[in-house]
Amino acid sequence: MSALSAGPAWQQFAFFEAVPVSDIHDLASSPDVFKIPAEISTLVRASVGLLLADLQGLIHVLDRDFEPVRSWAAHVGGRVTHMVEQKGILVTLGEEDSVRHPLLKIWDLNRTDKRTGYPVLLRSVKVQHDNRPHPISCVALSEALTHLAIGLADGTVLLYRHLSLFSGSSSLTAIPKPKVIHESPTEPITGLGFREPSEEDVATHLFLFIATTNHVLAFQATGRGGSAQPVVVDEVGCALGCACMDQKSREMVIARDEAIYVCGTEGRGACYAHDGSKSSIQAYNNYLVIVTPPFMPSAASNSATIRNFVARSAKATATDVSKVTVFDFENKIVAFSGPFQEGVRDVICAWGKIFVLSNDGKLTKLDEKPTSAKLDLIFRRQRYQLALGLAKTHGLDDESVAKIHRQYGDHLYGKQDYDGAMQQFLKTIGQLQPSYVIRKFLDAQRIHNLTTYLQELHARGLANSDHTTLLLNTYTKLKDVSRLDAFIKAESHRGDSNDQDELPFDLETAIRVCRQAGYFEHASFLAKKYNRHEDYLRIQIEDAGNFKDALAYLKKLGPEEADGSIARYGRALLASMPDETTKLLTDLCAPSPFAPEPEALPVVHHRQATLNPNYLSYLPNRMSLLVDNNALPNPSASPPPGSSPHRRSNSVSEGRVTSPTPRPDRPSRRLQRLQEAVKPPPAKRYFAHFLEHEAHFVRFLEAVALNRYGQTVEVTNGKSIAAAPFDDDDAQEQSALWNTLFELYLTLAAKTDTDEARRASQQWLDKAMRLLNNEQLGYDTSHVLIIASSRSFTPGLVFLWEKLGMYEDIMRFWMDKAEQGDVAASTAAFNCLNKYGPEHPHLYPLMLRFLTSTPELLGRHTKELAAMLDHIEREKIMSPLGVVLALSRNEVASIGLVKGWLLSRIKEAQDEIHADRQLIDSYRTETATKLQEINTLSDDENPVVFHVTKCSSCDGQLDLPAVHFMCKHSYHQRCLADHETECPNCAHAHGAVREMRRSNEAFANQHDTFLTAVDMSGFDTVARAFGRGLMSMPNA
Repeated sequence: MSALSAGPAWQQFAFFEAVPVSDIHDLASSPDVFKIPAEISTLVRASVGLLLADLQGLIHVLDRDFEPVRSWAAHVGGRVTHMVEQKGILVTLGEEDSVRHPLLKIWDLNRTDKRTGYPVLLRSVKVQHDNRPHPISCVALSEALTHLAIGLADGTVLLYRHLSLFSGSSSLTAIPKPKVIHESPTEPITGLGFREPSEEDVATHLFLFIATTNHVLAFQATGRGGSAQPVVVDEVGCALGCACMDQKSREMVIARDEAIYVCGTEGRGACYAHDGSKSSIQAYNNYLVIVTPPFMPSAASNSATIRNFVARSAKATATDVSKVTVFDFENKIVAFSGPFQEGVRDVICAWGKIFVLSNDGKLTKLDEKPTSAKLDLIFRRQRYQLALGLAKTHGLDDESVAKIHRQYGDHLYGKQDYDGAMQQFLKTIGQLQPSYVIRKFLDAQRIHNLTTYLQELHARGLANSDHTTLLLNTYTKLKDVSRLDAFIKAESHRGDSNDQDELPFDLETAIRVCRQAGYFEHASFLAKKYNRHEDYLRIQIEDAGNFKDALAYLKKLGPEEADGSIARYGRALLASMPDETTKLLTDLCAPSPFAPEPEALPVVHHRQATLNPNYLSYLPNRMSLLVDNNALPNPSASPPPGSSPHRRSNSVSEGRVTSPTPRPDRPSRRLQRLQEAVKPPPAKRYFAHFLEHEAHFVRFLEAVALNRYGQTVEVTNGKSIAAAPFDDDDAQEQSALWNTLFELYLTLAAKTDTDEARRASQQWLDKAMRLLNNEQLGYDTSHVLIIASSRSFTPGLVFLWEKLGMYEDIMRFWMDKAEQGDVAASTAAFNCLNKYGPEHPHLYPLMLRFLTSTPELLGRHTKELAAMLDHIEREKIMSPLGVVLALSRNEVASIGLVKGWLLSRIKEAQDEIHADRQLIDSYRTETATKLQEINTLSDDENPVVFHVTKCSSCDGQLDLPAVHFMCKHSYHQRCLADHETECPNCAHAHGAVREMRRSNEAFANQHDTFLTAVDMSGFDTVARAFGRGLMSMPNA
């Protein structure tokens, strides 16, 4: 035959290696079953192995070693012309001498006939549609065994439906009658193939492709809506054996001398130029195996394969050869091209391999190289696009594909095609370390490519904080605000439906870099969008100085979120917007008002003074760390006091529910529910922010006291408003609040540098006194006492000393004042003595010493001294000796000043001494009488004579028997109880004496008790002990 014309200029690679297949018994020769190719009728791959039919009508099942494992006579006395198998069901078409028409037989390869040992024959019928027999040219069987198509040489196509229903009858001839679906007497049928429904869409129909010598037709075999006759899809036909089905694309491939055509149900598809004669084609995976008719090789052939064959073989021109070409149409590759001497008998695609059977009986295996070896061949030619297509075809994993992109990117980078290289590196994201790419593009000239890569890295959520930093730095370095906007805002919108953890970039890093670069708007946008409250406020206050927006943002936050931020920036906000910040702090610490806000305080301008307020002692240690005393400039003026607190609206804060003003003497139910749900932060946490804003501090504290605790220094309807604290913490909070407020009143009252401040000073002092006079306010008395003392607030000091019962301190206070030259102070001291002296006598000795301190003082209060001495004498507060000692401690008081008083005291003492002596004499006389009586009773020599004539019990005439007692009482014996030994009339008195003596004897041994009494009463206790005879008892 003439030489093969040149094919398309496709890239050719040696992806297959031709390896001869040897017989397992004789390695020097081909398998024995193929030694006589002329005896082979047809070869078909099947699920049980390779099926080989010979001209004697036998079918052999071959294993992987091409050894027959099973054989049977399928068509006795004839031959098998065609075979097709699906799911173990084999359909054979053949000829037999005894039958005029071709026979159709159906076999079950999975079952064996016990009688013959052959596969079970299910059906056997003739193939005919008229009286004249016609040879069969091709056959096709659907995968579901539902349809069988037979093409005849006269252009007729027979279609058997419902072929799989074998259980309806046991008759071999029970098969559905075929339907003639196509007739073309001038165009023999050259190919048939079923287009199976897709797995993705089960609703698609089964189609049958019909190829003739001049046309390709499609017939809808199942479903409604199809035509009753096949529809021409292409005007190009093919020779016998040059049509096959590509199961991957579910299209029919037609091979003609000029090209390869792909036909679908809607018409012709792709077309691939491949010039040259073709004897057969087969589809294998993604390859198409094309076999040419035998021809005589020539060194002048257009095919490089043939020229190389002639050059390598000395006898190449002595015999015909056939060329086998394996095409990869998806990647436009010639995967194999090789000549086979004596021509090709058949191509077998079985067990994942391609086998070529030559006409001389030699079997050659085309062994496909592994994917890695294929890629190495492609890389050597730097065909990276081809390598990517091959990777897709073979279904390589993402990591392997990424390696190809990396090599391709390195190749383009080396050629200085940075844009193209970046496009490849973008496809390695997720598999290749980003640092590999970033290092390549860090040069300033390639920063645009780096930006593209980093953007894609963030879009896929694979960027870390370093990548975010680098990307934003590239934007800022390029001054590309539009791309910065697109990145931050577009990516932010992309992450709206996801959690913050799934953002396309590291949020904290993005905010930090934008701040450092001066893009405060972008940084605040991110912080606000993703609720980074602290970052947003830091940007607005520290960077942009936008205090208004910061304050508005704080109003929208809840107490927990706003608490920490206000603790950090409260002082700066107060310095910039004092009124608004004070209102915010009030709303934060007192969420719901008790009463309408009072009017705003008047403004008093004054010079900046150095303050040392004691209320800083209430601040926790951590608060001092948050306040930088030098962070803000001192304002030139501070708001001063006024007559009433600042008025606040009913709305607690923006976004909260407003309610009518509740009655001031009790909290509303809404407030109670709010307080139960969320407890406001303590007000003392923000005290440090008001160091330079005393007037606003007062407004804040008064509002918190009123709104949170229902307390105020003002008087409403004749009584002060007060409410009990909620718990112990609130009690401490209240104490700190009122203590600080008291100090602020005194601090503002001390400011007299302007006329307005001097006029307001008394108002502050009045408020301070109202605070102290309100018994229900929870201030710390000791603390406010220290404050009042340090600020020399005399009315407050006196009030607090009275409240604490420190009357001596009040006296000493006025005494100190008098010693300093205050004439009225001594009068005030006497007033205090008159007020507190009756209940506290110890104040009189103090006053005596005070009066004798100076002659001037004693001269002014001579009358008061006389009255005081009379009171001392009347109430027996001091002894005359004590008075004399008090007055004689210096030379201020003379004896003549108290001569009359002393004479009267001496006379009273003399009268008292005389009365005492008379009493002593009476006691002595009584004692002598008692002693004489005792001696008389105890004298045995002088018996006692009883002259009693009446019974002391019944008062009757005394007669015998009678009982006489030494106490001069006599009784009838009958008037006494049995064994009575004591006088009934004196028994009670005697018992009391005995009991007293037993008590004294017991007390004489209680030394600890006696010593304790001595410590308390001293001489008086010892004197009573002597009087009771305790000292003379033997056991004492």
